[in-house]
Amino acid sequence: MTSAAGADRAPGDITQVLVARVMLESLLPQLDRLFDYRIPDHLVGLAVPGVRVKVPLRSAGRVSRGYVIEVTSDADYSGTLSEVDEVVSPVPVLTAEVWALARRVADRAAGNASDVVRLAVPPRQVRVEKAWQARQPAVARPESETTDSEDTVADTTDAEATDADTVGAETTDADTVGADTAGAEAMVTPETRTPAQITGYGPGAVESALARRARFALAAVPTVTQTSTGAWVGQWATTLAAMAVFTLGLGRSSILVVPDYRDQDQLEAALQGLVSVGLLAAESIARVDARQSNSERYARFLSCLEERPKIIVGNRSAIYAPAHALGLIALWDEADPLHNEPLSPYVASRDVALIRQQQSGAALAFVSHSQSTFVQRLVELDFLEEIAQNPRFLPHVVPTSAQASTDRFAQYARIPTTAWNTARKALETGPVLVQVARPGYAPVLACSSCAKPAHCQVCEGPLQAASRNARPSCGWCGAIAAQWSCHYCEGTNFRLVGNGSTRTAEDLGKAFPKTRVIVSDGTRSLTDVSAAPALVVATRGAEPVAAGGYHAVLLLDGERMLARESLTVAEECLRWWSNAIALAAPRAPAIIVGVGGELARTLVTWQQGRFAASELADRRTLRFPPAIRLATVRGTPESVASAVKELHDSVRGEDSAKMDVLGPVPDEGEFVRSIVRFDYSVGATVATTLRAAVIKNAANRRKPAGRPTNYRTPPTLRVRFDDTEILD
Repeated sequence: MTSAAGADRAPGDITQVLVARVMLESLLPQLDRLFDYRIPDHLVGLAVPGVRVKVPLRSAGRVSRGYVIEVTSDADYSGTLSEVDEVVSPVPVLTAEVWALARRVADRAAGNASDVVRLAVPPRQVRVEKAWQARQPAVARPESETTDSEDTVADTTDAEATDADTVGAETTDADTVGADTAGAEAMVTPETRTPAQITGYGPGAVESALARRARFALAAVPTVTQTSTGAWVGQWATTLAAMAVFTLGLGRSSILVVPDYRDQDQLEAALQGLVSVGLLAAESIARVDARQSNSERYARFLSCLEERPKIIVGNRSAIYAPAHALGLIALWDEADPLHNEPLSPYVASRDVALIRQQQSGAALAFVSHSQSTFVQRLVELDFLEEIAQNPRFLPHVVPTSAQASTDRFAQYARIPTTAWNTARKALETGPVLVQVARPGYAPVLACSSCAKPAHCQVCEGPLQAASRNARPSCGWCGAIAAQWSCHYCEGTNFRLVGNGSTRTAEDLGKAFPKTRVIVSDGTRSLTDVSAAPALVVATRGAEPVAAGGYHAVLLLDGERMLARESLTVAEECLRWWSNAIALAAPRAPAIIVGVGGELARTLVTWQQGRFAASELADRRTLRFPPAIRLATVRGTPESVASAVKELHDSVRGEDSAKMDVLGPVPDEGEFVRSIVRFDYSVGATVATTLRAAVIKNAANRRKPAGRPTNYRTPPTLRVRFDDTEILD
């Protein structure tokens, strides 16, 4: 490890020197390693692992922020070491467990460890930290504590990959990855509260899996239930809450990760229901999510550092939260795209959970109504157990494609007669859910003369209408189509194509004039509705929970949803429909329109696992994820060709058959793109090689003439792992 020039030490001086190994917050991939810095005497005892520090850099007298990862008396650098400038905060916010997790997550995705730390540790809030310190007498504070309130985590990109043969879900062909339980046997104090009941499964089935810290896939019971506080939630929420309370009774923490705020509200309502009956203490719940203010989020993060078990609830960033004696990691609906991190290194919650489980030895649960192919692969490899419902709960699903009709026009109707009659009867007693594919009024406009789709004259984006009398506007740039003419026939009139949530609600309001119509979509989202009769029109994923459950569910636009070109379209549609059906009251009818075949049979028999197994078998044949992994390499033709050549040089012999490269094909501007497909067993080699190529590309950048000294040309090579959208 190297660092800038700093304080000298005489050659004959035998005084022990403490060295801090620091992770820098840097945008540069070549700086993604630990740097040695000498700890000056006045910072000894303060510069401990996990604290924020400021350290000098070699060039131009710059100072960088970072975290102390390790303190040692042995320096890897034989020259003169620079000194740590300042301990920004005495609180060790980056725990050893989270650092190890960040390092392995970054290695698996060929990314920067500092990128992951940025997601794991929220920006510092000085007042919040001081208030927390005042309640923590064991935390040392420096004499002149910093008041720097701008302690934000630097924005970073990619990092070098180190060797990790069993990183995350990266199992070998035999897939005999065991759980690394190092550090998992920390001394804990079990709770004395009575555990909550985990219903819907065999007696003690889930409790046994939690007690022995197993990895399992749990089929959620598809119904709604009422908590002790009167709130109605999906039964999956009460199941996760009961699992967390049981784990807390063992003296261990739980991390419960959900896709979005609607799911989080349900889960928190289920936990509050257990608080109201004395099965859980309110202070044992820690919520960490993006909706919180910076101060609130940092306060909850600091509470997670305390050495007492907690139930940590949040969205995808909660998977990185520090947790004392972690005993359970549970993900709800792990196939939801909101679990995919949009920031570098783009690692999904599922993969982070697998890595963290291996490091901590905690129980791991994937809970869903519709099992994904990713989870199915791990089940087939015996990496996950399956816990089925007992007794089995079977929803009442009716596909209209299986019903014969003497009316030939009814075969093409958006809402067939069966669905109309079902909705009319259900509205006599309670609410009815109508799921549609798109929000808005008319998602697509077409030329009245030639029926060709209408495009914006500014950016060529699709035109749409917000209401019946609204002027058409572009769905991409928002430009108003004031003087539009068709590119094909020069026509100037539009016709509405498709029915969004608003237009559907308008049509249903005319058909049921005395019934209240409620819209829930991306612009106006509801989390719950009452038990009063109403038509609730919702887009997929925005369905509110009805008190007592919906008395009927109509799933429209099935053919339109399936018409999207995507590798996972069938799997995603099945998940959307399954989650909507699970909001129905027991034995309430769920009518699915325009969908037949294997998907309809899967919903009728409620055997999503069988469909996932069939889908996975097809992907193995075609070498598509999750049967294999992907890496996307983007850059100039020269940089991409060089990276691919280095890959072929690294993966040799028998392993060469486990990797193939598609492309290159043109990408944005002058760049090209190649897709690398590879087996899990060579994932570490591929990640290490591509990371080395990224570092080499970044290090070889030069300053153009006439530019400032610190200016460098942008990188011409980027790598992203496990991006399945590239195949859409």
